[in-house]
Amino acid sequence: MTRPFFAPRSSRWVPGNHFELLENGEEFFPRVFDAIANARHEVMLETFILFEDKIGQQLHAALLGAAQRGVEVHVLVDGFGSPDLSEQFVGSLVAAGVHFRIFDPGRRILGQRLNVLRRMHRKIVVVDGQLGFIGGINYSADHVADFGPEAKQDYAVQVRGPVVAHLHHFTRQAVLPKAERQRARQAGVLGRPHAGTAHAMFVTRDNQQHTNDIERHYRVALRAARSRVVIANAYFFPGYRFIREMRRAAKRGVDVRLILQGQPDMPIVRTAASLLYDHLLRAGVRIYEYCDRPLHGKVALVDEAWATVGSSNLDPLSLSLNLEANVIIQDRAFNAQLHRRLSHLMTHSCRQVQASPSGPWEGLRLLRSYVVFHLMRWFPTWAGWLPRHEPVITKAKADPATEPTRHATRSPA
Repeated sequence: MTRPFFAPRSSRWVPGNHFELLENGEEFFPRVFDAIANARHEVMLETFILFEDKIGQQLHAALLGAAQRGVEVHVLVDGFGSPDLSEQFVGSLVAAGVHFRIFDPGRRILGQRLNVLRRMHRKIVVVDGQLGFIGGINYSADHVADFGPEAKQDYAVQVRGPVVAHLHHFTRQAVLPKAERQRARQAGVLGRPHAGTAHAMFVTRDNQQHTNDIERHYRVALRAARSRVVIANAYFFPGYRFIREMRRAAKRGVDVRLILQGQPDMPIVRTAASLLYDHLLRAGVRIYEYCDRPLHGKVALVDEAWATVGSSNLDPLSLSLNLEANVIIQDRAFNAQLHRRLSHLMTHSCRQVQASPSGPWEGLRLLRSYVVFHLMRWFPTWAGWLPRHEPVITKAKADPATEPTRHATRSPA
């Protein structure tokens, strides 16, 4: 068995897990909906986006059926990511017994949503405390191919084994009132039977105790890399130290590859990432732009065993503001599977970015790259200056005509 990488402080490897890679909604949604349909005791679900489209309606039906069977169902959605859920959609779930909560719902001012910062961006499902799902896929129709050219390319994992206890404990702690948290804490530490050979860690980012845990794990893996690194990330504008580790890995001979959006859902995404291209290319990093449709994935692999899948982008919002969750996997079989999928993407659906030729604007381009690179030293600091309100989790009431209560449990963020 491959020896796990060194783990940064406050994290620990859990052995005995089994992971399955799920690519896009076509693989993810049937697994999740089937798991909920077969739930016997409890469903815990967190998501940034839930829309009332065909996917949202399928999730609604699965959750409603579970609650009507007597399953304890908890749902947490983000108030910015899921702003337009109807009273009928939410009210029918609550009336059936679903504990439906909204993270920091906010209010529109002159029709505009201003609650942009410090969002709950996690995507986690735990069923009966035994089966978990985690990744970057939201509950919306734009995660399946028949949505058209704007359908997103994305990834998640299904997991069984002892690390599911960590997901279960975390999701319950995130939503339960204080009086019930001690009981959940005691239940959450109970072990799960081994289901495979993968070591795993559940790693989160918040605005209190774990402000940079996910980024630190990335940097540790980059420092330890000896042969290959592949990072596929939708929104890429990380900090100085992250870029420095990528450059150092490439300069010592590691094959470092970066897959970014070539057909972004927001034009500024490609513009921001391209500011870093010269600096990375000159160090030997290979950059690929995925061109079939918008890339929404947040996955990476290092050498032959380390991999990560989760909700965290590599940009200031995810690395310094939002609440995120990733799982880190140490397993050769999973790493090889992810590598095959990403290699296929690079070969068939990407264009490789070439270094810009020298020309009359060479000096200006290098100056721009230098300035952007060194300005990134400061983004964790200026992110901390942005509004640091204390978000609340608001629980929806059973009566659809009643406004959601505002005296809710405090968020763990």
